Amino acid sequence: MHTREKTAIILASASPRRQQLLRRLGLDFVVRAADIEERAIGGATPEEVTARVAEAKNAALRAAGQVTIAADTAVVLDGEILGKPGSPEEARAMLVRLRGRGHRVMTAIAVSAGEETAVDVVTTEVTMRAYSDAEIAAYIATGDPFDKAGGYAVQHGGFRPVASIRGCYQNVIGLPLCHLCRRLIAAGVRVPTLPPALFREDVGGRCPVALFPDGAY
Repeated sequence: MHTREKTAIILASASPRRQQLLRRLGLDFVVRAADIEERAIGGATPEEVTARVAEAKNAALRAAGQVTIAADTAVVLDGEILGKPGSPEEARAMLVRLRGRGHRVMTAIAVSAGEETAVDVVTTEVTMRAYSDAEIAAYIATGDPFDKAGGYAVQHGGFRPVASIRGCYQNVIGLPLCHLCRRLIAAGVRVPTLPPALFREDVGGRCPVALFPDGAY
């Protein structure tokens, strides 16, 4: 397999969380936010909507001679996609609905090398803890919910809204690194830092959905 040593890598996302995750792989990349109307993109299922949004972001920026990475994350409760809250009232309503319940977080990643694009949708099962109304109010006051799907961040040190997850932790943040590594390697990109080392840091052991067994690099 040919390895792309100097190919430009474009991250089609302004999300600081995705940028931070991608940096953990030791890659050099350029950030370019994709200018698309996400709400105009539909689909028969949440998985289909998320995949189409990620693919549209990728299509807006992909070009010959570069590898383009795009992603879209959705919080799905009772079959409904919960987007980013536009107001404190919307944030509170979302957090009350999620409280003490399980839901799915799915991230679609679209990786292209030239005109070829591969899309994966990764799903993690998340159960929220029974946080109080006062905790919700304090969290909303920080301003953190307003750029988060579902109105929360799993990694927020003050709120800590999640009781448990089943699946990929990075997926809930917004970029499933193991799946991304598989696609980057297939595109000929040399990834300096590979799992499972990254996953041990997050979940205390091998990622339960890791696509690479130990030593298989």
